[in-house]
Amino acid sequence: MRHHRIAAIPGDGIGGEVIAAGIEVLQALAARDGSFGLAFESFDWGSDYYKAHGVMMPADGLARLKPFDAIYFGAVGAPDVPDHVTLWGLRLAICQSFDQYANVRPTRLLPGIAGPLRDVGPADLDWVIVRENSEGEYAGQGGRSHRGLPEEVATEVAIFTRAGVTRIMRFAFALARSRPRRHLTVVTKSNAQRHGMVLWDEIAAEVAAEFPEVTWDKMLVDAMTMRMTLKPRTLDTVVATNLHADILSDLAAALAGSLGIAPTANLNPERRFPSMFEPIHGSAFDITGQGIANPIGTFWTATMMLDHLGEAAAGQRLMRAIERVTADPALHTPDLGGRATTRAVTDAVIAAIQGDNA
Repeated sequence: MRHHRIAAIPGDGIGGEVIAAGIEVLQALAARDGSFGLAFESFDWGSDYYKAHGVMMPADGLARLKPFDAIYFGAVGAPDVPDHVTLWGLRLAICQSFDQYANVRPTRLLPGIAGPLRDVGPADLDWVIVRENSEGEYAGQGGRSHRGLPEEVATEVAIFTRAGVTRIMRFAFALARSRPRRHLTVVTKSNAQRHGMVLWDEIAAEVAAEFPEVTWDKMLVDAMTMRMTLKPRTLDTVVATNLHADILSDLAAALAGSLGIAPTANLNPERRFPSMFEPIHGSAFDITGQGIANPIGTFWTATMMLDHLGEAAAGQRLMRAIERVTADPALHTPDLGGRATTRAVTDAVIAAIQGDNA
């Protein structure tokens, strides 16, 4: 039997609820499959840990995470802790230190879920957004001078390196090549940002020559928002900077029906470090503890984790279970306009897994 060690970091808000549901589903899936096992170890890091210890995770946190095969992450952020403290203290600290430079965010209309776009069906909206996840606008470079004075200055420096841009372009082109349409859209803002974004355009053209079987085009990020809403059928695989893809993927999730169903993989493709898998949604303190958080995004994220671990068949079985459940409006949580609970959706997915004979 194959064994995989998973570090579970529920984090803040509904993170604890959806990660608990995800672990339950994954254990049921492993039992149904019978050829692999999953060993989870949970870490109580997050905003509560920060309030008790002054840090989001302990000094040896990264060293403790490194031996694991993958990280299953819930959410980070609390209303009484500054957002830059929570994000940089935990999620970004893991992503950057473990060089998880490829953030992959698939988006499609799942069965039974109607998006807000008129006359757009599952065949029309099936995208993967690749987000450069290690530098760009979230590199953490910059500073503040003359604090509190009228002439106070704050700078936020976007960092684009040839190495960083080249590797994410190669990753995106290779991903596009693996998909049926073999098409990639490169998103920048090179008309106004004439240095880093122009470098993106130049490297995209260079890397494209290595992938002659992939067609590609370019879009400015503002025009891309219109294309996503007015011409979704023209898109397939998308690559963009840390900031731009962060924003566009939230729009994509909304167009697919809800932020609650959207998954993410933070990948270190070379596997020198563990990769981290998380739902896109945040900590959602407004519904924390009510038992109505949508666990579908966490389950879909788990299929990506299984693929990464080499358990593709199990990932496909879980995806079939997800689609069977979303097809039933009675199992839609409030974010999808329904009244189902986290517990009901979790139980239904487990039942679908146990009854799956495909």
